[in-house]
Parts: sequence; C-alpha cells; structure tokens
Amino acid sequence: MTTEHMPTQILEIMRSGKQAAIATVIETWGSAPRPVGSQLAIAEDGLFFGSVSGGCVEGAVVLEAQNAIKTGQPTVLEFGVADDDAFSVGLACGGDIKILVEPIDQGDGPNLDLINALVNAETKRQPIDYRVNLKTWARSVGLFETPQDENANVFSFRFEPRLKLYVIGAVHIAQHLSPMAQMAGYDVHIIDPRDSFAAAERFDGQTVLNEWPEDVISANTLDHRTALVTLSHDPKIDLPALEMGLKSHAFYVGALGSRRTQGKRVAALRQLGYCETDIAKIHGPVGADIGARTPAEIAVSIMSQMTERLRRPETRP
Repeated sequence: MTTEHMPTQILEIMRSGKQAAIATVIETWGSAPRPVGSQLAIAEDGLFFGSVSGGCVEGAVVLEAQNAIKTGQPTVLEFGVADDDAFSVGLACGGDIKILVEPIDQGDGPNLDLINALVNAETKRQPIDYRVNLKTWARSVGLFETPQDENANVFSFRFEPRLKLYVIGAVHIAQHLSPMAQMAGYDVHIIDPRDSFAAAERFDGQTVLNEWPEDVISANTLDHRTALVTLSHDPKIDLPALEMGLKSHAFYVGALGSRRTQGKRVAALRQLGYCETDIAKIHGPVGADIGARTPAEIAVSIMSQMTERLRRPETRP
C-alpha cells in the first residue's frame, strides 16, 4: 500500500529487499508544476511513487536515481524551458525546477537512522525539519526555530504530518467524499454509531468506525493538519463532534445542513456557552457555493472548500 509520505515509502521499498533513492524539489522558478518539497521515492528497478513535476521529467529523474543508487553519489538536477523546443528540454509546461536526488544508506546519501527519524515524526504527527548541505552532504533533522537556513548551500524543508479527515456520518455523501479525500492525500476516518450506516460493505477498503464520535476523537486529536466534517444530520452525533472541533486546532470544521438547520445548530452551541467567534469556525452549510445538488457534487464542494482553507489560510474564519 502506497503512502504520500515518501520517507515511509522508502522504508517500504527497502523492506522488500530493494535499494532506493529519494528525489526532492529544492527550488522552483516560474510556472513549475510542483512546489518545493515535492518528492519521488524510487526503487533500484525503476518503480517509483510520488511526483516532482506532474509527469514532465519523472522519467529522467528515475534514471538519475538508479545511477545514484549504483554510485552512492547524490546529485542536483536542473530542468527548464530555455527555448521554443520545450519537449527536448524536459519541462514542457514551463518554468524551471531544481531536484536533489539522494541514494539511501549508501555513499554520501542519508542513512536509515535519518529516514527512520522522519518516519517516526510522521507516526507521532509531529512536524520535523530536514537539512542537507549540498556541498558537504552533511545532514540534520529536528524541529529548528527557523525552518529555513540562510546558507545558500543548505536546503531546508519541513515535513508536516499527513493530512487527516474525520467524516462524522456514514451517509451517501461520505461514500463520495472519502475516496476523493484519499486521492488528495488525506488519511480518512468515517465515524458513525449506527450499525446499518457504518456497514463495511458500503465503504470498500475504507476506515469505518462504528462508534460515537466522542469515543474516538478529542480536541487533541484534531490538530492543525486535520479537517472535520459532520454529515449525519443527527444532532446527537454531530453536535459533540462539532464541540470538539471548536476546541481544537483543526484547520477546517464543516457541518452539513440547510441554513435553517445551521441556525438551530448555532442556537444549541450558544446555549452550551460558545461565543460567536468560536461558532464562526464552522462552515455551515458545508461546502463551496457551486450549486451542488447530488451527493457526489456536494462532496466536490466540500473538497473545494477544504482545499481553499488549507492552501489559503487567510480565508479561514
């Protein structure tokens, strides 16, 4: 099973008995398709996971990674469009990118202890910084006061915990929202105490918990990389989850329901002692206003609004 966390993917490759390398976007200019920190995990046989350019230069990066695995020598690659003959240069969509390729546990590449430190931080949902000197290949990991390094020869990047989404209510919309969120890189947990709704057969291969929300999550569970969406339409299920969302650092809290339902929900939260500033954190009715009607369209609207709140924090209530 693949993961969006490339250090974890590296360990999975190496546990299968293969050597591996990791490729990381360390600098971009113009309209480069992937941001700094985007990664590929590459096995010695050419199998790879992730992306560094959306498909433009992955083939060339994989070949360089295979060579780095053989030599034990890290390398920095540059791709861009210098003239009209874009395809021969590599980055047909425009812009320029610089990519660091590092063989794992070989030569001047990072050792397994370092990769394990990155994976352990991810397991504990803790941010962690990775630094590498591109001249000496000296490396360090930790939570530094300043994520970036002013040294021009040093690349610094902060690994954040994987995105997580708690869906409260195993309803029809959840059947569409869950796979969409998974494709966007979220670790999804669907929670519903109702047996008929939380039947595993309705959510093939997805994590469904037949529990009350308050028995599974807490305000501490909902960190800054977590979103919470309530869909059950049952206040006994939704309201306790929303209370935890209001007390948490979750970057997104959404609640399904009409404006009338939202009004009743707001009144109930006021009676529980929540102020207007707290209540304003809830996106209700949930989702971007795109005229969605069907369960699938509503799921698209929720993903749209979640993505905006994640990528444009200034738009959060």
